[in-house]
Amino acid sequence: MRVLISGASVAGPVLAYWLTRYGFSVTVVERAPTLRKTGGHAVDLFRPAVDISEAMGVLARLEERATGTNRVTLHREGARRSVRVDLSKLLGATSARHVEIMRDDLSEIYYTAASDKVEYLFGDSVTAISPEGDVRFERAATQRFDLVVGADGLHSNVRRLVFGDESRFSVFIGAYLAVLTMPDTADLDGDLHIHVGLGRTAGMYRARHLREARALFLFRTERELDYDRHDLARQKELLRGAFSGFDADVDRWLHELDRTPAFYFDSIAQVRMDTWWRGRVALVGDSGYCPGPAVGGSTSLAVVGAYVLAGELARAGGDHKRAFPAYERAMAEWVRGSHEVALNAARTLVPTSRLGVSGLIQGARLVSALPPGPSRALVRLTTKSTRLFDSMTVDDYEAARSGSESPLAE
Repeated sequence: MRVLISGASVAGPVLAYWLTRYGFSVTVVERAPTLRKTGGHAVDLFRPAVDISEAMGVLARLEERATGTNRVTLHREGARRSVRVDLSKLLGATSARHVEIMRDDLSEIYYTAASDKVEYLFGDSVTAISPEGDVRFERAATQRFDLVVGADGLHSNVRRLVFGDESRFSVFIGAYLAVLTMPDTADLDGDLHIHVGLGRTAGMYRARHLREARALFLFRTERELDYDRHDLARQKELLRGAFSGFDADVDRWLHELDRTPAFYFDSIAQVRMDTWWRGRVALVGDSGYCPGPAVGGSTSLAVVGAYVLAGELARAGGDHKRAFPAYERAMAEWVRGSHEVALNAARTLVPTSRLGVSGLIQGARLVSALPPGPSRALVRLTTKSTRLFDSMTVDDYEAARSGSESPLAE
């Protein structure tokens, strides 16, 4: 059975791995000419995604490429004193198993897990999909596939072709995210420096195996900004305007905008859809249910979604009319929860009031001051994301097919 997957970032390679493991013939098409090496930013894998990665045999590689960030220094806008936080306490309280890794590294590791069994078409994209499964490409010849899966992100091409314009499903939640690559001017070694102010937050960190650092910016706006998604000059102008006069450190980071080798800018938006499949086509990860970049655990959700979609297709013997609804039922609770988590996280990370700024700083100070046990208890009581990600369970579809026990469902 032939399956086409559009997108080779995270959900696409994970889905390709599991489908080939279950005996499907898989092709992945990716618009970029090679695996993307665009700078990227750090992403989190929580317990269920770590479990799935371990079952794929790539956990050791993920841990080797973990960022190694273990301390946070919080600076409040206008304040002289900063707060230092032991990040290991926060991470230990957030999830039973957790890996923070650069997105580019994660994508490469998942890609290599099954690249010898999957056909990859780089530098190409889908232009049309017929109800019968005929797929036209920009460059390759038309081919027929039994199923097509959009794993092509927040601005999904497959979703647009099959379900309609992005504006029907994308919901702006009031903030923007930007990331730039820059020299490590602060000699970072496991440190994350964050500046927090009213409606804007900026931070800088470096993964332990990289020489350059990443500067991360989050800021709020009352309405969506007017800019072209491909106009980098305009995006940099908007970022400078949002952080003008914020802090001397942040000003130095912004000076790197004109010479950064990699820059990312986008709205923090959620994808909300009534269904993630139509006919032979399904969506997975951000293309179908993005909770919001950087705030809603979207990477872990994409990994889990890809694993579940592959498993349900295997369980149904490739019958998508059974598998796609089962996939939706299995993921619905986690998707709803992640959307709620993202809204709360955005309010916390980018406070809308001075009380919110103070609460973020004081909360970090309290967690840092408490012993590990009480600090974990405090975070678990006050963080919805902890309860959501720790409660996510998935079936072991291989075990279900063979009748053995399910270690992934524990």
